[in-house]
Amino acid sequence: MRVVVAEDLTLLRDGLIRLLTAHGFDVVAAVDSGPDLVRALSEQRPDVAVVDVRLPPTRTDEGIRAALSAREEIDGLPILVLSQYVERLYARELLADGRGGIGYLLKDRVSDVGEFVEAVHRVAAGGTALDPMVVARLLDSRRRALPLDRLTPREREVLAHMAQGRSNAAIATALAITEKAVGKHTNNIFAKLGQPPSEDDNRRVLAVLAYLDGWGV
Repeated sequence: MRVVVAEDLTLLRDGLIRLLTAHGFDVVAAVDSGPDLVRALSEQRPDVAVVDVRLPPTRTDEGIRAALSAREEIDGLPILVLSQYVERLYARELLADGRGGIGYLLKDRVSDVGEFVEAVHRVAAGGTALDPMVVARLLDSRRRALPLDRLTPREREVLAHMAQGRSNAAIATALAITEKAVGKHTNNIFAKLGQPPSEDDNRRVLAVLAYLDGWGV
């Protein structure tokens, strides 16, 4: 799997390269600025990009801007964004096109190698990988605007795990309930969002993203 890495901190960039390479990824480019990222994504057209939100020259939002621009040029380009903090504006911008193949993790998550590698694979496959803290902040920021009362507390728990990209089996394990019960909660969530129950993974991703960004309800 071909990966482009964008990170301006040399130690972290080198660490990401070593980590990804050790787990079978082919790092085809590693850059440290927004303009270089745009060029690398355009030239390499990787299977997934791992991108820091803040890159030179201004270290504000070059990373996310470059990623969004590349995603327009390369339809559905999978992007996994890394950030030091939960920045709701950037997270919502990443979610705004309503497609899968996106992730937003705090940099602390990289220390959990298994979780990070799984997130890269998940995003590359068209799924989502949202940091639990990002999900919590997004839901909290929309609490007044969204009809969260439509969902039961358990359904909100299931939705939070769905938004992190977890399968029904993984959700069942995390919540100590049966997979059948998770399926029931999932169908209820889709029904309340106006989405007919479906086994289509892409529909599942779109419904979760639509909910988190306040669409379709």
